Amino acid sequence: MSLIPRLFGGRRNGNVSDDPFSLDVWDLSFPFSAYGETSAFVNTRVDWKETPEAHVFKADVPGLKKEEVKVEIEDDRILQICGERNVEKEEKNEAWHRMERSSGKFMRRFRLPENAKMEEIKASMENGVLTVTIPKAEVKKPDVKSIEISG
Repeated sequence: MSLIPRLFGGRRNGNVSDDPFSLDVWDLSFPFSAYGETSAFVNTRVDWKETPEAHVFKADVPGLKKEEVKVEIEDDRILQICGERNVEKEEKNEAWHRMERSSGKFMRRFRLPENAKMEEIKASMENGVLTVTIPKAEVKKPDVKSIEISG
């Protein structure tokens, strides 16, 4: 896992170890909001769980439409989830007192294991949560042939 999340508010859960498959990437061209505060949106949280049938990724993307989020496979085994939330435009008759909702670009990348069925990936979005499901290939058990011991 990258040092960046540790330095900028990344959480560590004692029940979940650092994942060597995670490839965290932030687009540093948009790290700050219009008011000079660090954008938390670039630190989009993603859960990755493995079930007996699939790898399931859940990303919090509140307020985004499915057209504003991209799910891509890069170099055959890298899952990339990215998107952008734009800063709300200020109208002439409005005066902002506080702006805490994040804006900016985000990109999260994960190296998928060999048992991922790349051709069967599905993605859906509901209530601000993106779910990417990657079925697992059945692991072929090696053929075992018994050899009789003589003597």
